[in-house]
Amino acid sequence: MKILVINSGSSSIKFKLFEMDTREVVCKGFIEQIGFGKSYASVTNNLTGKTFEMKGSIPNHGFGIDVMNRMLEDALGGGAKVDAVGHRVVQGADLFSESVLIDYDVMEKIRELIPLAPLHNPAHLAGMRETMRVSPNTPNVAVFDTVFHQTMPKSAYMYPLPLEFYERFKVRRYGAHGTSHGFVSREAAKLAGTSYDKFSCITLHLGSGSSVAAIKNGRCVDTSMGLTPLEGLMMGTRCGDIDPAIVPFLMKNAGLNYEEIDEIMNKQSGLLAICGTNDMREIEERTNSGDEAAKLAFDMFVRRVKKYIGAYIAILGRIDALVFTAGIGENDPKIRAAICEGLDVFGISLDTHKNTFPSREARLVEQDGAKIKIAVIPTDEELAIALETERVVKASRK
Repeated sequence: MKILVINSGSSSIKFKLFEMDTREVVCKGFIEQIGFGKSYASVTNNLTGKTFEMKGSIPNHGFGIDVMNRMLEDALGGGAKVDAVGHRVVQGADLFSESVLIDYDVMEKIRELIPLAPLHNPAHLAGMRETMRVSPNTPNVAVFDTVFHQTMPKSAYMYPLPLEFYERFKVRRYGAHGTSHGFVSREAAKLAGTSYDKFSCITLHLGSGSSVAAIKNGRCVDTSMGLTPLEGLMMGTRCGDIDPAIVPFLMKNAGLNYEEIDEIMNKQSGLLAICGTNDMREIEERTNSGDEAAKLAFDMFVRRVKKYIGAYIAILGRIDALVFTAGIGENDPKIRAAICEGLDVFGISLDTHKNTFPSREARLVEQDGAKIKIAVIPTDEELAIALETERVVKASRK
């Protein structure tokens, strides 16, 4: 079975074509700067290594899907039959507790959730509509980032606000990065040689956007992101957890309106606000040169991750593993070492040599004999979406 995975972002489309018998990526590509006049598209045939590029105006996602289809045909020398299409959907709220075949009713529910994901859900819908228009007989599957977190107990997802806000406006914790947390926790269980339904861990998805999940016996019981991806850890440009009274304080004393504060908290805060860059590699280089602002940003980032680890160990009672993933988590041994420093009290002990040994493979980096496994797992959200799509399509044919 060949499955095309599409991730439609607010101004981009990323895609991969999988051969599911081997789990190989046949083709992969991306389109960026959609709607900005100077768009760029690229697709690579992984079997031949040949890359095709396009520059020009791509005004919207529907046009972008057409460009993607044409470029895939060029890259594959006339095209390849796609058996199913899997779509990443950021926000499924509590309307979806599993991945589903896409039909009109599903798309209407995703449209209703646009207020919870105003940048992403419209882009997802555009990708779905155009894909289904071009190939109406090909099954399309929606895979939701929020589904993995739907196992949280009510005590974890409710906010201590008037119940009316939950009942009328669906104000509750939904989380994000669920596809990644689910994928890497299952891979970590395999590394640890433990059945997933008996596996408990804390997963750290550390990148430009960062989140933590607490997983008990293979089920998410808490996560750091909330109604939106703004809550939780300090991130590249997002503030994460702050005193909510800061918002009315700044409106009153700094003369800022809601839209300005929202822009600041999402796009001008986090690492960027403290030291002027959101690139952790640059931050570490500057820290090594004695830059105090960079050191402060690094220390703040690490401190907040540690606080969540401690809190989630208290919630879980015990863990089998601590799991690092995403751009920073997978590739930055210094961050991993700083986060694990002082966690010996929990049985978390990092092996320096294993941690710094260069590798892109899933691996364990704890000290020999350590009570808790420490796993570094490259996330593969596209493969996880492809596997879910395959499962849903096969189940629908029984």
